[in-house]
Amino acid sequence: MVEIVFLMLVLKLPILYLIAVVYWAVRAEPRPAEPAALPVVAEDRPPVGPKPFRPRAPRRGGPHGRGRPSRRPDRVAVR
Repeated sequence: MVEIVFLMLVLKLPILYLIAVVYWAVRAEPRPAEPAALPVVAEDRPPVGPKPFRPRAPRRGGPHGRGRPSRRPDRVAVR
């Protein structure tokens, strides 16, 4: 019985805190707008970062990557 009463009192604290925060936020006056910051002038330097991606040449070789590629005709003549 004591546990139930204790939990009923303790679990009301977050609800009361939420009500107090919402009341404080509604009652608060808005702050005046801040002036815009001046933009920074960039220097003429090359960009710093990773090099752009360059695709590799296709791998040549057989089914296991060895030897010369097999020559296959593009079209086979049908008789």
